[in-house]
Amino acid sequence: MTQHDLVLRPITGPDELDLFTTLPYVLNAELANDLAVGRRRPEWLWVALRGGGLVARAGWWSRPGHAQPEVMDFLDFTDDPGGVDDAVRLVEAALPTVVPDGTPPEFTRFLPPDWRADAESVNRRIAALERLGAGLFVERLRLQWDPGTAIPPLTGRLAIRPVRDPDELITLMTLVLDGTLDAHSRDDLTALTPVEAARAQYHDELKQYPGSHDWWRVATLHSGEPVGFVLPSHNGYNHIIAYIGVVPAHRGHGHIHDLLATGTAILAAQDAPRVRAATDVGNTPMAAAFAHAGYAVFQRQIDLRW
Repeated sequence: MTQHDLVLRPITGPDELDLFTTLPYVLNAELANDLAVGRRRPEWLWVALRGGGLVARAGWWSRPGHAQPEVMDFLDFTDDPGGVDDAVRLVEAALPTVVPDGTPPEFTRFLPPDWRADAESVNRRIAALERLGAGLFVERLRLQWDPGTAIPPLTGRLAIRPVRDPDELITLMTLVLDGTLDAHSRDDLTALTPVEAARAQYHDELKQYPGSHDWWRVATLHSGEPVGFVLPSHNGYNHIIAYIGVVPAHRGHGHIHDLLATGTAILAAQDAPRVRAATDVGNTPMAAAFAHAGYAVFQRQIDLRW
């Protein structure tokens, strides 16, 4: 597709990754493998060319086997005065093909921890997305634990065991949604009941991770009463704390520290080169728990939604 002096099209295949990666971003290094394993498709990686040179690009991602992308995670363009216009025209051209039915998926961008010190490029990207109909949804902290960082000792107040079965986990996930501070979960609850939201997250996300379910743990009082759970996993890129929660009846007693220490120790025993996690900026109790467990903020993330 050509609009005046701008050629708008998807890449032809892996042979054009050098073209697509002309503009820098931290995810560039993952693209080749993502294409190989089916997390991306050439028709989901679009470029805007002027005079044969790349001036804007957009890209989408999904878990392997999904018919449509789950997230948009590339939108880059030059610093030229018309860069925002180029990006808008590119996405407008791509969306009818990439997402032929329904609302475009969420946009996610990883940023330096201090991105507000030089926010111009981020603000220009947000401006382009706003022109396309998206709006800022939430900002998140991306956290990392590195080997050699001390793991806090367990208090001994809890009995910790493997998750028995999906029904037990979904029941606990349903309970922890009560009073959740997580923006995505709160938004899910505007359209779904707690058990529907928990079941959807289990089947659509947690069950799909390639990490072993044998790592998952439930914590109880010594009487057997459930307190919470932690789900260490691997997402195809890194070892992660996929989900962690304390049921409302036992919040405020520091049990999150035993759960997080347990999950981190399980992954450390797998010789994980790092363990990653994320939480909303507004979820200050969870952010404090990660800091207590030795996790440091290595990036921030902004999510925009249509």
